[in-house]
Amino acid sequence: MVTVGFGVCLVISILATLLIAMRSEDRVNGYDWSISLLLPFLIMGYWLKTQTASQEASLVLFLFINLATTVLLAIILFSMLRHLMIPVNPWLKFVAYAAAFAQLLPVWATFRQGIPEDMIQITDTGDGYATRMAGGNFAFSHVTFALVLLIVAFGIVAIFQARKRNYSRRTLGFYMFFVVAGMLMYALESLQDMNFSALPYLYMAASVMLAVNYDHSRAHDISGLISESQKSNMNRGYVAVGLNGWFLSANEKCYDFLPDLRHQRVDAPIPKDSPAWKTLGGIIENYNDSGLASSAFHSGERTFAYEVSPFTLHRGGMKRGYLIDIRDATEETRNLEILADFNDRLNEEVAEKTRSVENMQERLVLSLADMVENRDSNTGGHVKRTSDIVRILVENIQAHQYFPLSDALAKDIIRTAPMHDLGKVSIDSSILNKPGRLTPEEYTVMKTHSTISGQMVKILLEGMEEEHLVQTAYHVARYHHERWDGKGYPEGLVGEMIPLEARIMAVADVYDALVSKRVYKEPMSYEKAAQIMREGMGTQFDPNMLVVFLSCQSLLEHYYSLAQ
Repeated sequence: MVTVGFGVCLVISILATLLIAMRSEDRVNGYDWSISLLLPFLIMGYWLKTQTASQEASLVLFLFINLATTVLLAIILFSMLRHLMIPVNPWLKFVAYAAAFAQLLPVWATFRQGIPEDMIQITDTGDGYATRMAGGNFAFSHVTFALVLLIVAFGIVAIFQARKRNYSRRTLGFYMFFVVAGMLMYALESLQDMNFSALPYLYMAASVMLAVNYDHSRAHDISGLISESQKSNMNRGYVAVGLNGWFLSANEKCYDFLPDLRHQRVDAPIPKDSPAWKTLGGIIENYNDSGLASSAFHSGERTFAYEVSPFTLHRGGMKRGYLIDIRDATEETRNLEILADFNDRLNEEVAEKTRSVENMQERLVLSLADMVENRDSNTGGHVKRTSDIVRILVENIQAHQYFPLSDALAKDIIRTAPMHDLGKVSIDSSILNKPGRLTPEEYTVMKTHSTISGQMVKILLEGMEEEHLVQTAYHVARYHHERWDGKGYPEGLVGEMIPLEARIMAVADVYDALVSKRVYKEPMSYEKAAQIMREGMGTQFDPNMLVVFLSCQSLLEHYYSLAQ
């Protein structure tokens, strides 16, 4: 019966592990996954022990069980630290796992010197073979290691409880219950003359509870809810809120934006009168009522931009809550307000002279474009060259009717080409003029220039009667870094979702970057640049632009030979 009982525990534990595997998809909690794998192996060790009468096999199984137990305890400890958002030095992990595997040494020595006859006691009970191992250095080191980890775990929990830090009591309680229960059961069985251990039943229960608690644990792990690129952005705060308004998790940066959230208890409703809920509740309410996924809020003298989206724990699963991305947009908003205020004053002074306003706005755009180039040592003359290239491409399209391009739109595209990089005025000079490759964080900042360019265009051209020109300028500024295959930014548009004017601007922008000198590279040969452009058709660029580019290639090369 004992053998059958252990076998049932093993099957149930394996099924629980498979259930976790089905739920994990592409985002796996490495600690929980390791625990779920170790538990069936532990149970299997106990099950095999009941079926062997060999001292050598029993010693190997004792080694296997004790080693797996100590490794399991170390993994549980590190999982608790991760759950509490306490960073762990890799060397500490190395030492802990090395100490666990150090138990192999006395067993190896025992095999080398010969196994004493009284070291392993094996009894055939009729229900299976009951094995007991005599005490010694091996058992002492195993118990000592386990007790040290248990004391450390209790100490960590006590410190966090005293500081009232926010963490899921349920998940942490689950870990502590099974660790303490396992230690007590192990101690009781060591003191009593018991034939068989009850630990496999505890491990089976732990497997089931781990599977049941898996989704709950993931919802309280903010690093499991955000993407890798989001994790690398240290300037953004992320907070997860349940559908019922309960606080689930947040990263450290979020507490800089919403300080009172730091002492908010996990798995508890955020008080309706708290500053945090006045912000988060308003964001969620706006999202549910109007579908507004991004906007801004003010806190004191600071302005914060946010994006909100529902999150699930499984692909195609039900909505579990809201993930809110918050960033400090004070400086950005201030710059835009300055520009908007300046534009308002212009409109007030020359409201009766619409044409004069338009001319002044266009000159201002060109001035800002010049200012961008003066700041950006990478793109000297870039605005003029790309504008000329756009003119060549547009005129060629019209001449051969490659696209249904009206005269009005063709004129607008040529007029708005100089506006495509206005947002670079807000990029820090250390990033804008960096001679080497940008870091992922710097590249993330650099990519914001397309979004800011679109915003600036709308502000600068506000009030113009030619709404089609404003729309074209916005498309050129915001979407000229989108890619045909959907891997561009800022929105990841695909194919003809990208406005035609932005697709034309993208070809001009990239070609100029290839054949022009930059601080980090020499100009590329026309042949190499043309090869790269051709290879990019259908991935980076509209494949229909290939015939346009090829028909203009000699004109472009002639233009650059004169420009140099």
